[in-house]
Amino acid sequence: MAGRNGRPRSVLRMRTVAGQVFLLQVAIVVLLVASAMAVLVLQSRTDSEREARNRSVAVAETFAHAPGIEEALKSPDPTAVLQPPAEEARKRSGVDFIVVLNPDGTRYTHPLPDRIGKKFVGNLAPALDGHVVTEKITGTIGPLVQAQVPVTDRDGKVIGVVSSGITIAKVSGVVEEQIPLLFGAAAAVLLLATGGTALVSRRLRRQTRGLGPAEMTRMYEHHDAVLHAVREGVLIVGGDGRLMLANDEARRLLGLPNEVEGLHVSDLGLDPQTARLLASGRIVTDEVHPVGERLLAVNQRTTDQHGGPPGSVTTLRDTTELQALSGKADVARERLKLLYDAGTEIGTTLDVVRTCEELTEFAAARFADYATVDLVEAVLRSEEPTATAAGSGVDLRRVAFSGLSEDTSLYPLGKTIRFVPSTPVGFSLGKGEAVLQSHLAGFSGWQEQDPERARQLVEHGIHSMIAVPLRARGVILGLAIFWRSEKPEPFEEEDLSVAEELVARAAVSVDNARRYTREHTMAVTLQRSLLPRGLPEQNAVEVAYRYLPAQAGLGGLGGVGGDWFDIIPLPGARVALVVGDVVGHGLHAAATMGRLRTAVHNFSTLDLPPDELLWHLDQLVVRIDQDEIGDDADAGVTGATCLYAIYDPVTGHCAMARAGHLQPAIVHPDGTTVFADVPGGPPLGLGGLPFETLDVRLPENSRLVLYTDGLVEDRERDIDEGLALLRRTLGDHAGRTPEETCEEVLAALLPSPQRDDIALLVSRTRVLDSSRVADWDVPPDPSAVAEVRAAVTRKLADWDMAEEAFTTELILSELVTNAIRYAAGPIRVRLIRDRSLICEVSDHSSTSPHLRQAANTDEGGRGLFLVAQFADRWGTRYTGHGKVIWTEQPLPDGQSPPDFP
Repeated sequence: MAGRNGRPRSVLRMRTVAGQVFLLQVAIVVLLVASAMAVLVLQSRTDSEREARNRSVAVAETFAHAPGIEEALKSPDPTAVLQPPAEEARKRSGVDFIVVLNPDGTRYTHPLPDRIGKKFVGNLAPALDGHVVTEKITGTIGPLVQAQVPVTDRDGKVIGVVSSGITIAKVSGVVEEQIPLLFGAAAAVLLLATGGTALVSRRLRRQTRGLGPAEMTRMYEHHDAVLHAVREGVLIVGGDGRLMLANDEARRLLGLPNEVEGLHVSDLGLDPQTARLLASGRIVTDEVHPVGERLLAVNQRTTDQHGGPPGSVTTLRDTTELQALSGKADVARERLKLLYDAGTEIGTTLDVVRTCEELTEFAAARFADYATVDLVEAVLRSEEPTATAAGSGVDLRRVAFSGLSEDTSLYPLGKTIRFVPSTPVGFSLGKGEAVLQSHLAGFSGWQEQDPERARQLVEHGIHSMIAVPLRARGVILGLAIFWRSEKPEPFEEEDLSVAEELVARAAVSVDNARRYTREHTMAVTLQRSLLPRGLPEQNAVEVAYRYLPAQAGLGGLGGVGGDWFDIIPLPGARVALVVGDVVGHGLHAAATMGRLRTAVHNFSTLDLPPDELLWHLDQLVVRIDQDEIGDDADAGVTGATCLYAIYDPVTGHCAMARAGHLQPAIVHPDGTTVFADVPGGPPLGLGGLPFETLDVRLPENSRLVLYTDGLVEDRERDIDEGLALLRRTLGDHAGRTPEETCEEVLAALLPSPQRDDIALLVSRTRVLDSSRVADWDVPPDPSAVAEVRAAVTRKLADWDMAEEAFTTELILSELVTNAIRYAAGPIRVRLIRDRSLICEVSDHSSTSPHLRQAANTDEGGRGLFLVAQFADRWGTRYTGHGKVIWTEQPLPDGQSPPDFP
C-alpha cells in the first residue's frame, strides 16, 4: 500500500484513519464468522437429537393410533397382523425399529424376526400408565432416541405399547453432510466481507483524503476557529447533561462565563425552562424562548441519530425583534390546544344527539358563552342526507343547547326552526358557508328571523355570534351557532376560522354516528327478519330456544352476529333441528347467516340425510366464496359451522351430522348427560371433505340440547370448563321443561360481559303411540293390493276416519301397484296419524316416480297425477336400503292431532 507521497506503507503500521479502520473491521468480521460457525455446529447437534426425538414420537404415536391396531392386538396372532405394516411403516418413516409390545413386554414385531416373542429391555411402567416416554440410550446400533407410546382401547385401558427409535447418526448425517458447504459459505462470506471492508476503507480514505490523526487535529482547529466566529450560538451537551462546547455567540446570548465546559446545564445559571430544554435533548425547531430581555429561536437535534455519541447540539438565534408578535403566537398556541382538546372530548360516542351535546358543552365552556346545534330531520332519522336535504327553507330541529344560563331568548330544545333565506344565517346555510356577526346590537339583518326574539337577545346581553353549517362529505347536516354575552371581546375573523375547524371535526363525528345508527338499525332489522319468529306446528319434540346477541361494543356492530337456529318439520311426522354459527359480526355475518338458513330450508325439502345435506351446504358455501372473492376479497364466508339433526317420533331414532360445530348434549330421562359422539366434519367452505352421520335412539322425554360456542367459551373460561359446567347443569335439572332448562343453562353459563352471540335450542323428545301407527308387509303380487286396501280401510275405521278410506285406498293402490310393477325387494306400507294422515310405501329401489302428462291414447301414466290431486303433499325420500314414497292428507273435520304431556 502506498503512502500519501508515494512511499510504501506497511499494513501493520498504517497511520491513516482509513487504514486503522480497515484492520479493525477485518478483525471483527473474522471473529463474527468464527463465532457463527461454532454456533452452527453446536446447533446442528442439538437439532439432530431433537429431530430424532420428534420423529420417534411421531412414528410411535401414528402407529399406536392407526385404525385396526386395537383389533390386531386382540387377534389370535398379533404378530401375523402387525409385523408387515410395522416393517412397511419403519421403511417409509426412516426409523430404525418399530416394536409392538403387549402389556407384559413381549414383542409382537421387530425388524429382526428372531427377537419377536422375547421380552422388551427397558422400563414400560410409565407407558403402561398411559404416558408417552422418550429416552436417549446407547444400543447395539449406537446412540439412539426411542419413544414408547401406549395403545388404549375404547374404554381407555392400555392394551399394548408401541416403541419406535432412530439413531442420532441417521438424523445428524444430513446436517453433517452440509458442514463442508457451511465452511465454504463461511469462507465466501469472509471473502465478501473483507472485500466490502476494503471498499468502505477506500471510501473513508477518499473522504479523509488519507489524513492521519495529527493532520485531522489541525483541521479540527480550523473548524473550531470558524465555529466561534459565526454569529449564531452553538451549544453541544453530552449524554450526561454536561456542557461540552459553547461558542462565543452562545456565551453572549446566554450570559455565560468563559470557562463553562464540563459543567452540568443546571449549574450554568440559566432560567429553569431553558435549562430543562438543554438537559432533555428533545428535538425542537424554531422554538421561541425568552431569555432575559432577548427572545431566542432555539433549534435542537440529537447527535446520536446516525451512530454518533449521545448528546445534543443546540443553535440559538436572537429574534428579539419578534417579541411584539409573541402575544399572537400565544393566542395561536391556545387555539391549537383548543382544537386538540375538542378532538378528544367531542365524538366519544356513536350517538348523534350526544355528539351534538358534547359540541355545545365544549364550545360554551371554552370558546363562547352559549352554543346551539340544529339538525336536519333526515339526520335524526339516520337517513342518508342529500345535497338538498339542508339549507334555507328547510326545517331543522334544535337538539343541543349549552350555556351559562337556561333563561335566555334562544329557541328551546326540540323547536323546529326554518331560517329565513334573506337573513345572513339563512343565506350562509344555503351556501354552506360560515357567517360572523361581531355586533348584534347593530341589527344588520340577522333580526329578520324573529324581530321580537332578537330584541330580547340583545337585552339579555348577547352581543356577538358565529353560525357555522355542519358539513360532512359535501352535505350539510345542520347548523351550529355560538353566542357571546359575558366575554366582553366580540368574535373576530380568527375566531371564525377556529369555529369552522371545531364544527368540521364535530360534523365528521355526527355523520359517523348517523351512519353507525343506520347500519345498526339495518343489521338488527335484517337479523330479526332472518331468525325464526315462532315455533312451527309439529308433534315430534317440545322445543324452547334462546338467542342472545353479543353486547354492543364487545362483539361487533351493536351485537349483531351470525349465530342461528331452526326447527323444520319434515315428512313422516319427523322434525329437523339445526344450529349454526357464522364467524364475525355485522351486516355481512347476518346476511350470510340468512343465506345459509334459507339453503338449509331448501335442502330439507329434498329430505336428504344429514350428511348429504351438509355436503350440499358445504358446496354452496364454496361457490359463494368463489363468486364473491372475485369482487371483494373480504366478502366471502370467512368461517361457518352447522349441526343438523333429524328426529323420528315413530321410531325414536335421531340422525345427526356436524360441520365443525360443537357436539350436542343428550340428557336421558334418568338425568344422565352425555355429549353425542357425532363424527367431526370440517367447517363449511373447505370443500371436498366428507361428513358422517351418527344414528342414535332417544328414549321418550330425552332432551337434545344444541348450542353455539358463545355459551361455553369465554376469555375467562376455557371451553372444556364450559362444557363440563353445561353437562352438570343439564344433569342437575333433568326434570325441567325445555323453557326452564333454557333459563337454568343461561343462569349458570352466561358470560359477563357477553362478547359472542349465543344460540341455545332445547328439545324434549316425544314418541308416537303405537295405536297411531300401522304397517303391513306387501308381497310382490298384484293380488296383494286388494288385501292392503282392505286392511287400510279397517284401520281407518278404527281411527274414526272412514270418510278418508276412498281417497286413501286410491292413493295406496297406485303407490303399491307401482312398487310391485317397477320396484325390487320387500315392499312395506305404513300409516301414521299425526297432524295429518301420512301414507308411506317403501321398497328397495332407488328409482323415483315422476309426474308426466299422459296422452289421450295412453293407457297409463295418470296414477301419480291422481295421487298429486287427492293428497295435500307427496314426495320421495331415499334411505340406505331404497326409497320411501309418502303422501299427506288432512285429518277429517273435528279430529285433532295427538296430545302429549
